[in-house]
Amino acid sequence: MALRIDHTTTSGTFSLDGQTFDVDNNAWVVGDDRECVVIDAPHDVAAILALVGDREVLAVLCTHAHDDHVRKAPELADAVGAPVFLHPDDMVLWNLTHPDRPPDRELADRQVVGVGGSGLQVLHTPGHAPGAVCLHSVDLGVVFTGDTLFAGGPGATGRSYSDFDVIVRSIRDRLLTLPDSTVVHPGHGESTTIGAVRPQFDEWVRRGY
Repeated sequence: MALRIDHTTTSGTFSLDGQTFDVDNNAWVVGDDRECVVIDAPHDVAAILALVGDREVLAVLCTHAHDDHVRKAPELADAVGAPVFLHPDDMVLWNLTHPDRPPDRELADRQVVGVGGSGLQVLHTPGHAPGAVCLHSVDLGVVFTGDTLFAGGPGATGRSYSDFDVIVRSIRDRLLTLPDSTVVHPGHGESTTIGAVRPQFDEWVRRGY
């Protein structure tokens, strides 16, 4: 069966450092007609379940643990009977939202999460958050970047547990090494390609974004 990507956008809030903002988040489902994985679980379980349909959910994969990406992860995982995966370096952020419910399993750099006869490779890309990861599918020619890379630049680094120099290294060493044709599906906003963002990278670094 053919591997495919399903997508929805949900609306809610993001809170950190005593401030709260309205945000729209992308949620992505990758799989075939029988099974899938969910990438991020932001604000609306019903909207994600509509994408899943009657498929088996193998995992809920968190690109990082800011509350707008994981707020519904335990609820979604319980609804579909799947484990929540998170990189352990993001536990400090996870515990701000879910102090009494740890993730079920850890994500590790270079790990491959299998789905639909294919796989998503985990790329640890700290900077926006210490445990931020991107998920790369060679077969689909896409990378799910969470809040590490957007069409307009790198993820924000002005809040707790973030670092601009670190995110620059992550993008340069882990994402710009991918083929230019690789489609970038971020956690917010429109998709782009590695080829489209590559020429902008030096300018982002020069101005400190």
